[in-house]
Amino acid sequence: MPIQPIRLFGDPVLRRPAVEVVDFDRELRRLVQDLTDTMLEAPGAGLAAPQIGVGLRVFTWYVDGEVGHLVNPSLDLSADQQDGPEGCLSLPDITFDCVRARSVVARGFDMHGEPVTIEGSELLARAIQHETDHLDGILFIDRLDAEARKAAMRAIRESEWFGLEQPTVKISPHPTRGFGL
Repeated sequence: MPIQPIRLFGDPVLRRPAVEVVDFDRELRRLVQDLTDTMLEAPGAGLAAPQIGVGLRVFTWYVDGEVGHLVNPSLDLSADQQDGPEGCLSLPDITFDCVRARSVVARGFDMHGEPVTIEGSELLARAIQHETDHLDGILFIDRLDAEARKAAMRAIRESEWFGLEQPTVKISPHPTRGFGL
């Protein structure tokens, strides 16, 4: 499957809430494969559909040698928290400590429409929360305290990639239902 361009901070698609998947068809399976291939090539611990310009509630992850995906996730978060470094493929080379729930129970579907439950802690919990945030139009820098967020914005403005022209996708290979591009 083709590697897709990853949308960078500033692209409006990253701030739009994604819509639920209703068709568990060949196009969805292709989207999951494109997300997986793009994530592994980057490389990253996760990638959400909006990061490749598709406004659907789908993400993939690669943590501790395990590759997975989740469609239409809902999360139950633990009360105990973890604080640690977090980065994002849409904000290259930007890493800040971010507070997240230590563990998560994620419910959703696989690409065939079968219900799945994923339980994870530490890095897997962080990745699942991070990618689900993308589906809601939230970036990890939105979760930083005021001082860290200010430092993150300064680092973004000083980065080599900030302000570069975003990739233009005239026709998405995936059904966007008007929520991509």
